[in-house]
Amino acid sequence: MIQNLRRIAQTAASPWLAYKAKFPLLSFITSRLITMVVILLLLGWALFGLMELAPGDIVDQMVQQQLLSQTGDDGKAGSSANDNMFSEEQLAKTRAELGLDQPFTIQYLKWLKRVVVNHDLGISLISRAPVSFLIRTRVINSLILNIISLVFITIFSFLLGVYFSSKAGTKIDVAATFFALFFHAFPGILLLILFQLFASVSGLFPVTAYPDFPFSEAPVKFTFSYSYHIFLPLFASFLGGIGSTMRMIRSTMLDQMGMPYITALRARGISERRVYLNHAFRNTLNPYITGSANLLASLFSGSLVLEIIFAYPGIGRLMYEAVLQQDVNLVLANSMFISALVLAGMVISDILLAVVDPRIRYGKN
Repeated sequence: MIQNLRRIAQTAASPWLAYKAKFPLLSFITSRLITMVVILLLLGWALFGLMELAPGDIVDQMVQQQLLSQTGDDGKAGSSANDNMFSEEQLAKTRAELGLDQPFTIQYLKWLKRVVVNHDLGISLISRAPVSFLIRTRVINSLILNIISLVFITIFSFLLGVYFSSKAGTKIDVAATFFALFFHAFPGILLLILFQLFASVSGLFPVTAYPDFPFSEAPVKFTFSYSYHIFLPLFASFLGGIGSTMRMIRSTMLDQMGMPYITALRARGISERRVYLNHAFRNTLNPYITGSANLLASLFSGSLVLEIIFAYPGIGRLMYEAVLQQDVNLVLANSMFISALVLAGMVISDILLAVVDPRIRYGKN
């Protein structure tokens, strides 16, 4: 019986093995994409379960908002004629219309069918606006913020990491290592609060991270105003991310400089500049590509706090507001979108590793 099952499994896997042997890089990419889709499906199911475990639901939030809107200046409810709106029968009917009376697995499958078949993320249960519209208006701001931060962290991490690796053991290297460890261990939320207090007390920078007029009104003016508003939160994100990345590149460069092939290159009379930049530097790309996916994930998770403190209209702040209001459609779409971006970053890093290192795509150590 076991042998028959093993034979069936080998027969079923033979096309994939043949495809992998003929196209190692494409099969590597395909496996990573399949893994990404499976993780997203499981994540969506888990998110529905977590929302189910949370106390209350969206109907309770709607009732609270309705009561607040009907409260008069004297602090008492406005009219008792609408009491039947909050009866148990009416609340149960509202939950049935929203599908909240069904098990969360059924809710998730219905949501998944609507997204895959109709390409519809649903309607926000609080604002009644399309979820796709809300995400589209916010995600661009978050992407701009995190991409700018990633670019600056990458450039300065390589420049400083390579430079301080050549100054290993000196006073300037010890000082740089101390400050890198300090800002890496410093709580990001406290750093953002201190920067906002500095902006408030000094008046040199705005306490918000976004201009008070749209881009379409004055594109050039908006660009300069945006750079001015985003400087402090971007600098805080830069300080929090550069420490670990710079130290990783520095340590990788030091490891490479101790390798036998570096000694052989020096023995051949090759200049120290070429040894650093043309040989040792190229071998630092693998660990950085691996770490860049985690860096992108940490930037997106850290931007949630940044967007809340500096009132930045990004997808992290939208997610925070949706969780507080228990807007299931908006929470799920936001979480799936952010997770898809992070997983896409990891898949891209795996693909780049496979491109630069043939051992990975051929499955060899």
